[in-house]
Amino acid sequence: MTSMLPKGPPLESTRSATAQATISTFRERIKYSEKYEDETCEYRHVILPRELKKLVPNRIMAESEWRSLGVQQSLGWDHYMVHAPEKNVLCFRRPLPSPSRDAVPATMKTNSYFKAAAFP
Repeated sequence: MTSMLPKGPPLESTRSATAQATISTFRERIKYSEKYEDETCEYRHVILPRELKKLVPNRIMAESEWRSLGVQQSLGWDHYMVHAPEKNVLCFRRPLPSPSRDAVPATMKTNSYFKAAAFP
């Protein structure tokens, strides 16, 4: 999933030393929701401390931007929605893994040959 991001300097390169110090101070107060899903994606939201709200732009952020705010999560998450009432709530999603055609069925994951073989 790609999003239309505005061109321009990355957010972290325009941030002052004071803003960067503020982010590191509040990093441990960032809250991560449990994951929830629908048929195509899994979702989660991240709640930044209100003090960081002024650093959140009014647009979808690139991964480097939300990571520069102190958000830490595994690869593959996209910031997909601006939650206007609360700018400090970041909404993320990533596609659910699709079943592989080469996946081994669960019934074949055990080695039945050795279970059935009788050793003297």
